[in-house]
Amino acid sequence: MKSKKLFEDIIKTFENNGFVLSEPDVLLDSEYIIERSGEKFRSAMLTFENEDGKTMCLRPDLTVASCINFLQKKTSSKIYYSGQAYRRSNNKGANFINNQLGIEILGSKNQIQDDYKVISTILSSAKKIKSKKIQVKVGDISLFKSLINALDMPERWRLRLIRHFWRPSYFEELLKRLEKNTDIDSITFDTDKKRFYEMQKINQEKIVAGRSISEILKRFDKKIKDPRSFTDGKRIVKIIKSFLKINCKLSKLDDELLHFAKKNNLKKKIFNNFKSIKNLKKLKQDVNFITNFGRDVEYYTGIVFEVFSGKKEIARGGRYDDLLKSLGAKKNIPAVGAAINLQNL
Repeated sequence: MKSKKLFEDIIKTFENNGFVLSEPDVLLDSEYIIERSGEKFRSAMLTFENEDGKTMCLRPDLTVASCINFLQKKTSSKIYYSGQAYRRSNNKGANFINNQLGIEILGSKNQIQDDYKVISTILSSAKKIKSKKIQVKVGDISLFKSLINALDMPERWRLRLIRHFWRPSYFEELLKRLEKNTDIDSITFDTDKKRFYEMQKINQEKIVAGRSISEILKRFDKKIKDPRSFTDGKRIVKIIKSFLKINCKLSKLDDELLHFAKKNNLKKKIFNNFKSIKNLKKLKQDVNFITNFGRDVEYYTGIVFEVFSGKKEIARGGRYDDLLKSLGAKKNIPAVGAAINLQNL
């Protein structure tokens, strides 16, 4: 990082925008995170056993740690944090320690205002670097979900494509299977049915990966009852691939989506509810909208963005309305945040 003064200036920007300091715990219960959030953090976590034999980990991510802190200690809903996250990386030579400086708005229902507040605050902070031209890339995961839910295809395919959108390589494999109308084999299907009947005998309130057994069975039931034959995969895949090629200035997005819907005989209204993205036009900043963007973090559910200075990524963030429920909340809690990459300042 360039200087202590720059760090202090960014903190002051956060505080001037109403964010309050939060200091989430450094040590977390690793089994709690794995149980609530699935296996995605296991390979990255740095774990050890304490004197009681309990498996603990150093916090792998300050967003997750801040969410746990919010649920357990009822902290302020508009926070900033400064500290270190500790996780392994597949990148050769990568540091275990990641210095993070970020903001979160948790529990507020004013999505349009909150999305704008987070991005505008991060931009104000980024401009204090006074280096190369600032650039912003934006996507919206919910835009993709809206498209998939509007297409005429079996429910099991909708669930798969939405669930695995954040895994680009596997997602491409799914598209190839959908295009060729190849589905899961009969052995896998029979295994699914057997698992379904076994889960019916388990305590329906038990929580697995953030969902109750009863919630899992409802989705499972749809998947098993869904018709197995589907012959329109090639057309559906063509539409999806066409959508994922949209890359334009935010000022042109309305026209691009209208043209896309018309070309593919889709209802115009499927893209009408994205006021949060359209509201970013108020930023005094050129913004590029890319439909195939922001897919590498599983918990994002809505707007996603990255801020660049030259070729360096200096901040990234997005909306993650499902994460707090997966960490123990009784229902989904609206949440949006962003972190500055201190190593690139």
